[in-house]
Amino acid sequence: MEMTEIILTADGSHTLFVPELNEHYHSVHGAIQESEFIFINNGFVACKADPVNILEIGFGTGLNAFLTALKSCAGTRKVHYTSVEKYPLPEEITDSLNYHIFKGEDTRKIFYNLHSSPWNSEVTICDNFILKKIESDITNSFPDGSFDLIYFDAFGPDKQPEMWNSEIFKKIADSTREDGVFITYSAKGEVKRKLRSNGFIVTMLPGPPGKRQIIRADKKAN
Repeated sequence: MEMTEIILTADGSHTLFVPELNEHYHSVHGAIQESEFIFINNGFVACKADPVNILEIGFGTGLNAFLTALKSCAGTRKVHYTSVEKYPLPEEITDSLNYHIFKGEDTRKIFYNLHSSPWNSEVTICDNFILKKIESDITNSFPDGSFDLIYFDAFGPDKQPEMWNSEIFKKIADSTREDGVFITYSAKGEVKRKLRSNGFIVTMLPGPPGKRQIIRADKKAN
């Protein structure tokens, strides 16, 4: 993505704005607040697998990976975290993001390591957290593996419809283990329908500030 701008959100944490899409990476009501509410509290905590294999669609600023790594590194739960990103951010942007100041200065190194680790290789961030970032377009090459938890954090269906098509949801379903969890900020009817048609039980949850509802879906047994 070109011409990306760093902006402050309402909770003081950074997000990015992409003028060419007229879209933010996170809610302007609070980037950290949104990520913790959706992906950590209603995703990571709700999924009971241990160890847990996570697939994230959209590495972006690394915020979801950062918050998940902090939870994992502070506990005993083993996490294998695979994240797919078509447009990796340049170092001058990731080095300027302020997420560590909300979680303690000692967490800066974890955030740095998430971004400085090589793409397409497994890297141990801490004893409990193994990261594999994949620089790829999931519409052409979907990652191999079986996952317990899906963080779906692509730009919205109106901005990147190719990321939300039926073929992608079929691949997600095929890669999600029984009792696996899918979590996204979206609440659109088309997303619910595609999840249900691929064997997920859809639950609408209250959203974070600025968002009325979000979707969590659980994979049914075949």
